[in-house]
Amino acid sequence: MPTATTALPSFDDVIARFDPVMGMEVHVELGTVTKMFCGCSTEFGAEPNTQVCPTCLGLPGSLPVVNRTAVESAMRIGLALNCHIAEYCRFARKNYFYPDMPKNFQISQYDEPIAFDGWTEVTVDTDDGPRVVPIGIERAHMEEDTGKSLHVGGSTGRIHGASHSLLDYNRAGIPLIEIVTKPIEVEAALAPAVARAYVTELRELVRALGVSEARMELGQMRCDANVSLRPRGTTTFGTRSETKNVNSLRSVERAVTYEIRRHAAVLDAGEPVVQETRHWHEDTGETTAGRTKEEAEDYRYFPEPDLVPLAPSREWVEELRGTLPEPPAARRARLQGEWGFTDLEMRDVVNAGAMGLVEETVTAGSDPAGAKKWWLGEIARTANERGAELDQVGITPQQVARVQELIGAGTLNDKLARQVVEGVLAGEGSPDEVIEARGLAVVSDDAALGAAVDDAIAAMPDAAEKVRGGNMGPVGALIGSVMKATQGQADAQRVRELILQRLGE
Repeated sequence: MPTATTALPSFDDVIARFDPVMGMEVHVELGTVTKMFCGCSTEFGAEPNTQVCPTCLGLPGSLPVVNRTAVESAMRIGLALNCHIAEYCRFARKNYFYPDMPKNFQISQYDEPIAFDGWTEVTVDTDDGPRVVPIGIERAHMEEDTGKSLHVGGSTGRIHGASHSLLDYNRAGIPLIEIVTKPIEVEAALAPAVARAYVTELRELVRALGVSEARMELGQMRCDANVSLRPRGTTTFGTRSETKNVNSLRSVERAVTYEIRRHAAVLDAGEPVVQETRHWHEDTGETTAGRTKEEAEDYRYFPEPDLVPLAPSREWVEELRGTLPEPPAARRARLQGEWGFTDLEMRDVVNAGAMGLVEETVTAGSDPAGAKKWWLGEIARTANERGAELDQVGITPQQVARVQELIGAGTLNDKLARQVVEGVLAGEGSPDEVIEARGLAVVSDDAALGAAVDDAIAAMPDAAEKVRGGNMGPVGALIGSVMKATQGQADAQRVRELILQRLGE
């Protein structure tokens, strides 16, 4: 069995010999005001165990009541994924003991989900251009979230090696939708990119629906990535592993890539792949074993006796269908036309997960090209260095638009603007606060610029003489001298004008 120190085969080597099959299970916390089966608040960040009641703590005698808004959100997600909405469905008890499950069971749905048999599409880049990949949706079902465990005293934050654990039940009972794909069989080389594209598409969809902020870094959207391998040319699925709670788009792609390579190493060693859950480690780019994966019968599902079945009327379903927003693909096409981006430019924006950020920046007053430049340039580089998503690095679309506004007003040039963005990303405040603290505004005072121009002409008499004689080549050197003297804070165009005025050109 390969260990963490075993050299894994390269991805290219694996896909030459095996075909991966994936299944994605994505949990989305719904943005309801109250929990799934009680009236407790769902507000994020409250003191531990202050948003609980007898129902979400599972105390004897407490009875659940279904959150209507959560049901509507579930149906809208299902409709947006082209699913059938059940005419009749039930909740079920999923029985297992875990410290963050105060009832020792989870109210979920088993064989009768609210939405089933749907599809969506994602687009990925290939050497032959964009490829549209259909993704089948097996089901989308309702359930409640668990509490949160905090393992204290160890070096990894996990239970192994910890001295003790703390439990916060504020999250217990928050409404969840679990969206499960059908087996995803794609060209082997595309598998990791398809996994990332699917989760990206799903996040974009639920945000457009307004049912969740889907902030992966806050646990509002978590992906369980199932991977198996089968030898090239065969049809029988291999044994799968399930990498749990992957919480960024980048990590989804990396985790799938790693598991494909790890499965191949296991098979190459002549060992069987173990059906188990795995933990993803962002710092090492590896997974480690969790627990042996249970089958459905291990959970002893049975109908939830304290809740009546749901029977959504067709009128209700059609009313909700009428609330669906513009489909993500249509939205992308519309925005591309409005922004005047080429196909390649739009793919870059989408692949970077920046479309919503660029849209918000444009709405805040920026031109599209400027918005794209910042999100795919300085900000993307910072996100990569930190291993974070673009919307996690500490700058808002409104702040980016403000930087663009200051450039347009002549207060900043590109060099100074980069320093302003750098300051905002470093937590130094808003763009205006960074400008004031660092003294970064463009020097536009003609008296100050004129003195710097005179100094440059005096220091470079040969260059000045050539310009007087009609040779414009040395103008750049003179401008550079002034820019150096003003630490890059001069308006280069105004400096050029002053140099030519001084030299009679």
